[in-house]
Amino acid sequence: MAVLPSTRSRAMLALRSGLTRALAARTLAPQVYSSFATGPRQYDGTFYEFRTYCLKPSKMNEFLENAKKYMHLRTAYSELVGFWSVEFGGQMNKVFHIWKYDNFAHQTEVRKAVAKDKEWQQIIVPNLALIDEQENEITYLVPWCKLEKPAREVHVLWWNESADSRAAGRHQSHEDPRVVAAVRESVNYLVSQQNMFLIPTPFSPLK
Repeated sequence: MAVLPSTRSRAMLALRSGLTRALAARTLAPQVYSSFATGPRQYDGTFYEFRTYCLKPSKMNEFLENAKKYMHLRTAYSELVGFWSVEFGGQMNKVFHIWKYDNFAHQTEVRKAVAKDKEWQQIIVPNLALIDEQENEITYLVPWCKLEKPAREVHVLWWNESADSRAAGRHQSHEDPRVVAAVRESVNYLVSQQNMFLIPTPFSPLK
């Protein structure tokens, strides 16, 4: 006696048959992979470590004097791009410094070597007591940007002669329709923004 499947059973059989055909077609079809990248890829492993130290207000000068006197011990292991004190831009009594590494393996080697350097450790451990907070960020240069030392003893993170010249330049740019249009377009991609006014230390490679 033939038994007809129920309506539910027929539906399940049809679904299973459809899935089987779909999976078979997917297996035979060429695999296409898409990338999330929307611009030039990062092939160079070089990156820059941004460090921000928030210091105890009464210890700012002491910290900078120690850094100036002993920084040569640290730069023996990796390249210091620049070292600045923060004049304004949020929390006061901050220093901001950038270190260059070839890749993460290089960074790991440097950290191990620095940890074994007894002379540097004798200096840095007491200096840690002068710091309230530390922030660390890893950044890569975008393809259209490069770091180089200009003919003058200055460099652009964005460089200004003074706080007043910066303000004047910003007011002037706000009257340029090209700048206004570019800003209006770019803000659509911003989640947050923070500005800091930096003063280079005497021992900073970039001024």
